Amino acid sequence: MSTRPPITLSIAGTDPSGGAGIHADLKTFTARGTLGTTVITALVAQNTHGVSRVYPIDDDFVADQFDSVLDDMPVDASKSGMLGTRSLVELVAARAAAGRLGFFTVDPVMIATSGHRLLEADAVDAVRTHLLPVADLITPNLPEAALLLGDDEPEAGSSAQMREQARRLLDRGPGAVLLKGGHGSDGDVSDILATRDGQIREFTHPRLTTPNTHGTGCTLSAAITAEVAVLGRERAVSAIGADGDATAAFAAGVDLLGDAVSNALDFLARALASAADWQVSLDPVGAHGPVDHQVDIIRGQPA
Repeated sequence: MSTRPPITLSIAGTDPSGGAGIHADLKTFTARGTLGTTVITALVAQNTHGVSRVYPIDDDFVADQFDSVLDDMPVDASKSGMLGTRSLVELVAARAAAGRLGFFTVDPVMIATSGHRLLEADAVDAVRTHLLPVADLITPNLPEAALLLGDDEPEAGSSAQMREQARRLLDRGPGAVLLKGGHGSDGDVSDILATRDGQIREFTHPRLTTPNTHGTGCTLSAAITAEVAVLGRERAVSAIGADGDATAAFAAGVDLLGDAVSNALDFLARALASAADWQVSLDPVGAHGPVDHQVDIIRGQPA
C-alpha cells in the first residue's frame, strides 16, 4: 500500500478573515487529519460583519487549478462551496461527472448571512439540474433546500417537513441529503440525513446561543468531506485489502456516511462551544465571529 495521507479538495471562494470559505475548509481538513488542496473560485472581501466585494476568477484559470491538483494528486474526497456563476457550476459538475473528485460533497452556497448574493440568479437552475445529480452528498440549510426545490417553496418548519423536503431533494439526483436545521426555531438543532436506499437518520444537538457562527456551513461540509476521506481509506483497505479511497469503500459496500456525518457534527459542536465567548472583532456589535477550528489541536479537547 502506498504511504500518503487522505487527500481532500475544496472548491470555493476565499475569506480573508479566516472564518469561512477556503480558509475554513483548509483549517478543518487539517484538524480532521487530511492533506487539504484547493481550487479557488472567487476572491471575496469579507469579515465578521459580512461580504463587501466579490472578485470572480476566470473560468479558464479555475480549470487550470483543477488540472494542477488532479493531474498530480489522487483526491479521496472533495467539496464545493461558493461557485458564483452558471459557467463555474457547469465546469465543476463536468469535473465531478468525470469521476476525479472522489466522494463529492456539495455545499450549495447561495446567499451570505449578511444577505450578499454569492450565486447569480441564473446559476440556481444549473445547480439544480447539473450539480445535484453528480453530488454524492448535498448539505443545504433550510433556506437553501427550499430554493433548490423551487422559487416559491416555503422553508421547512418541522422535522416532518424537513424529512419530506430531503426526500424530494433526493429526486433531484444526489446520493444523499443532509438537511441542516440550524436556521430553525428555538430548541435543539435537528439535522436530517436521507440516503437513496430509503434510510433517514436524525441527528440532534443542543442549540448554542453565540454570535460566533461565521462559516459553520463551510466547516461542517469540510469536516464531512475529511471524515469520508479518512474513514474511506481506512475501511477500503480493510474491506478490499489494497490501497483504497472513499469511493472504493462505498463500492465495497462499506457504510460510512452516517459515521462521517456524526463525527463532523460532533466536531462542529465542539468548535462552536470553544469559540462561544470569543470577541475577535474591533466592533463587536453585529459581528459574527468564527468557530474554533483548532479545538481538537491545541485546546486539549478529545479528537
